[in-house]
This record gives sequence, structure tokens and C-alpha cells, in this order.
Amino acid sequence: MPDRIVINTGPIISIVAATGDLRVLNKLYKEVYVPFEVSRELTISSISIFAQDEFNEADFLIKIDNPIDISSLLNNSLDKGEAAVIQLALDKSINVVCIDEKVGRRIARLNNLTLIGSIGILIKAKELGYIASIKEAINKMQTKGIYLSDNVINFALRASNEK
Repeated sequence: MPDRIVINTGPIISIVAATGDLRVLNKLYKEVYVPFEVSRELTISSISIFAQDEFNEADFLIKIDNPIDISSLLNNSLDKGEAAVIQLALDKSINVVCIDEKVGRRIARLNNLTLIGSIGILIKAKELGYIASIKEAINKMQTKGIYLSDNVINFALRASNEK
């Protein structure tokens, strides 16, 4: 696993839903960056209220204190969080981003960034023994209202040797 990653709002919420906290990120990466825009989404949005305490308690996260100067191309193509994740990665020469949304993933690839999503992080965490079951993690995510397609679920179960 790379040493540094920039993470978006959706994966943070999904990881909290799946595991109850964000500690798995601290086990997989030396530095986990959170853009200012993502922090705002997590602390202001009522959608993510169940992940706010866990986000605030994760003192290992490197939370950027000021808004990112986002290129107009990214700003006009993506929501603020995804755009900020990609821009921060480019600005700090961080090769890996964690984004779940399809358009954000496509634009990250166009910027030569390596992608991982919340499911990829959970699979890696299981491989390294930090979580016991992908199936259980997926069930917890779905209980919190996180949608996963059948293709993603089947991929995750196969990749983790649970199906």
C-alpha cells in the first residue's frame, strides 16, 4: 500500500458504517489527507451525522485547514469534495485517491491518479487481518443506507474469498 492517500466524503462515511470508526485507515496508510471541503461536508451535512464523531475523533487524519484552490475544470466537472480530493493529490504529488463516485474516479484516472474505493480499502483491511468479514462490513454499510450494486458486492465477496 502507498504511504499517502487523499480521501473523499463518501468513503469516510462508508468506512465508518462498515467498521464503526476510521482506525483501519491509520493501519493501511502513514498519511491520510482530508481536504477542507470534505471536512465541511462531514461536519455540516446532516446526511453524514452518524460519522461526525468518528471523523472528529480520528486524530491521525491530516485535515487541511483552508479551502483548496481548485482548477476550473475540476470545479465544473465534480462536486466540491471530489474536486478538492483530486486537486489536493495533484498539488501535493500524492498518487492515490479514495473516491467511490464514477465520474470522480474517471477524472482521477485522467489525471493519472491511482484509485481505491471504500470497498477496496475494506478488502485490503481484511487481507491484512484488520477486519474479519467483508460480508458483515457490507451488511453494516447497507444498514446505514449506503447503496452498493450487486456487481460491487459480488466483486468484494470474490476478492475476499467469501463467495
